[in-house]
Amino acid sequence: MGRSHECDWPLDVVELPVLTEPRFEADGASGEIDRRVRSLVERALSVYRVDGETLRRVAPDVVVTQTQCEVCAVSRPDVERALADWLGERPCLVSLEPRRLSDVWDDMRRVARVLEVPERGGAVADLLEARVADLARRAAAAGPSPTVVVIEWIEPLMAAGNWMPELVQAAGGTSVLGEAGRRSPWIEWETVAARDPDVLVVSPCGFGIPRTRAEMPSLAARPGWQDLKAVRTGRVYLADGVSYFHRSGPRLVDSIEILAELLHPTAFAGRHRDDGWEPWTPFVS
Repeated sequence: MGRSHECDWPLDVVELPVLTEPRFEADGASGEIDRRVRSLVERALSVYRVDGETLRRVAPDVVVTQTQCEVCAVSRPDVERALADWLGERPCLVSLEPRRLSDVWDDMRRVARVLEVPERGGAVADLLEARVADLARRAAAAGPSPTVVVIEWIEPLMAAGNWMPELVQAAGGTSVLGEAGRRSPWIEWETVAARDPDVLVVSPCGFGIPRTRAEMPSLAARPGWQDLKAVRTGRVYLADGVSYFHRSGPRLVDSIEILAELLHPTAFAGRHRDDGWEPWTPFVS
């Protein structure tokens, strides 16, 4: 019946009414965005706005929202404010808070139960779990497990947590920053340099590859960048943080495939190259 301003997959959902919008200008560099969001949070203002009038007009039976991060997406309190003066029977509000891969599959089953199609949700979750298990078996047989750092935000610097370490592990790698099931941590550059990973994946939340590529000069200007093992061996990659990695949906399995292509290129065909990832080179701008 309607979608958030961020929802764009499957492609046909873009025809649906847009029910939300950010209260800040979302363009610009990561540092600029961070300052705008922090300004709202410090003033105890919501980061997003829900179009209550349009929400009432489309009259959904169920509204799906989240409580995982009030900065990343419209949260339950945002929706509750929009429903505060709702007349008649209010829609059922389903709030998701996944931290690990298993939470994502459980949420699919839970939403399906609310929609009274539990068998469909179970079938989808079972299929995705089976795909993850198959990828993990193939990756484990592909060779040694390289160490990996996934950057989730550039300025200020953030490592990827939540389900991301599990994606790395399933792809045959070892995540050395960020902890599965825990919030993504703010980090110092010196911490990245000290871990000196075999592979560095830069995938800011909400950034596509061109936007990330444009910010790479600021990251590459950090002290000791050229000394990193991943830089010296050409294993720095830019990954699509809009379509993959940071959305708790079916394409997390595709995200594992992307990581497997980066970590074990001889065992996995690079079918996601230029769509989900590209190698970083200082000569591309």
